[in-house]
Amino acid sequence: MAGGGVAIIGAGWVPARAASPEQSYREMTYEAAVRAYRDAGVSHDEIQGFVTCAEDLLEGTSIFDEYTPDQMGAVQKPVHTVTGDGLYGLAVAWMKIRGGVMDLVAVQAHSKASNCLDLPKVLHYALDPVFTRPLVPHPYALAALEFSACGAAGVAPLDAAAAVVVKNRGNALENPIAAHGAAVRPDEVAASTSPFRPLRSLDIAAHADGSVVLVLGGEDRARKSRKPVWVRGVGWSSESPTIETRSWVEADYCRQSAALAWKTAGISDPARGVDFAEVDDSFSYKELQHLEALGLGGGRAAERARAGAFARGGEFPVNASGGALGMGNLLEASGLYRVVEAVLQIRGEAGKRQLARTRTAVVQSWRGVPSTSGAVAVLAA
Repeated sequence: MAGGGVAIIGAGWVPARAASPEQSYREMTYEAAVRAYRDAGVSHDEIQGFVTCAEDLLEGTSIFDEYTPDQMGAVQKPVHTVTGDGLYGLAVAWMKIRGGVMDLVAVQAHSKASNCLDLPKVLHYALDPVFTRPLVPHPYALAALEFSACGAAGVAPLDAAAAVVVKNRGNALENPIAAHGAAVRPDEVAASTSPFRPLRSLDIAAHADGSVVLVLGGEDRARKSRKPVWVRGVGWSSESPTIETRSWVEADYCRQSAALAWKTAGISDPARGVDFAEVDDSFSYKELQHLEALGLGGGRAAERARAGAFARGGEFPVNASGGALGMGNLLEASGLYRVVEAVLQIRGEAGKRQLARTRTAVVQSWRGVPSTSGAVAVLAA
């Protein structure tokens, strides 16, 4: 098995919602797991290992992986915890299977953002404890500084960022599992309040609750499955954790992650190698910044966004799902919701938002402010 192909053979999820007081994260995860196992045509006792993506500080619970096995069918089985975005979990599962350690692995991530009484305080804890945290900045102020730098460099001018907002929130109206779809105009984006100038309120993805479970299988098992979606390449990277030494215009973590993903996927020209993208847009400008770092913007991401090139019917569709702006910022599950969209598109099961060309996709995630950590995966039919 070592060195063979790896595919996503099952995907399960619950619709993203602004709040879910009637359902616990355990119930959401159980629902997603049942759907994923049914989609994969496997029972939970066949799965050899589990990967859960969660951060204790977000959960308010220490050693969170102790709370994962019951609803996943993982009792007394190996559980690998990743304190990061779900796309990192996908990479871990990919490595377990490629390395011949396991042949069938389930990956889980969820968001219960509505349970966090003061999420900015949790994010604030990630700042440098000696030089930055004592200043008590709001974490979103760092995003505003980066937005300003990207705007000055021409990577993400205000009007181009507004085009991203209009596109993604509009795309989410056609997505039945999106939480924050809306029909907005560029002038409404420009007129929205600016809590952290130049960030406007509509530039910021609102949080949402949800859960995703994926089942990955080795080549032999995948070829017997219903519609495998092959994981052709993965990459991940963390840049400098301090605001004094990080890059502000170029998303180095994304560029480095992409370089590894393109290499493992055998793609030398990203602009010609993929049909569509699902990228992080937790803040509107991040979509443009990430497209350039992925090698998909051509140095003209802002210009192309204004011209509609990244729309569902454009030359290169980006975030047909609605992205985080339309679906919601789903904390550690954000990357896996992007994967779900890519899987549905590649399978031809995306309904009204089905794209014309969907053989190969790139999915990119960012851990979120104030981090400089991200991952990239290349998926194909």
